[in-house]
Amino acid sequence: MFESLSDYYLTSNSVTLGVLALLAVYFIVINWTFFYRFLALNRWVDKETDSLESLLMGAQGIAANSYLNHFIKSSKRLSNELFDLGLFAGTKEATKGLAILSVVASTAPFIGLFGTVVSILDTFNNIGSSSGTMAVIAAGVSDALVATAAGIFVAIFAYTYHQIVKRRAYELTGLLQMQRDALMAKATDAA
Repeated sequence: MFESLSDYYLTSNSVTLGVLALLAVYFIVINWTFFYRFLALNRWVDKETDSLESLLMGAQGIAANSYLNHFIKSSKRLSNELFDLGLFAGTKEATKGLAILSVVASTAPFIGLFGTVVSILDTFNNIGSSSGTMAVIAAGVSDALVATAAGIFVAIFAYTYHQIVKRRAYELTGLLQMQRDALMAKATDAA
């Protein structure tokens, strides 16, 4: 296995190796982004779920650790504008990292394809300068396709992570909206 990796490294085009290095960095970045954001969103969803449940069970206000509590403390009366501001800020915070995942998901296949095209061009160039047989062409194309496969591999993970984080952020904003609606209903009943 190590011999084949070292052979690949020694025989591959430098652009292809650069593309593979960039895709490796992309893969590390998307995994870090996903796990960091997913765990943070899970903790946040748990806090907001507890706050909503206590509110629906008869509590007069939302929990002290709820995100909307920061906005409620800043005003003397509850208003839709105040909650809209809180929901906008919460949505902005919840969707952090989605842009990175989206960009990687859309660009990784093209970066891999770029490495493949450059490597195939190099293979055809080498065929022209030597007696090229099918074995030379097949080996060159085979090596070149590794970059495309790597690009697609990274894109699959980035897109999947994007969808998971996006769904979790949507769930969080739904919890914030339900808390707003419950608080506004209680304020209307009290008035």
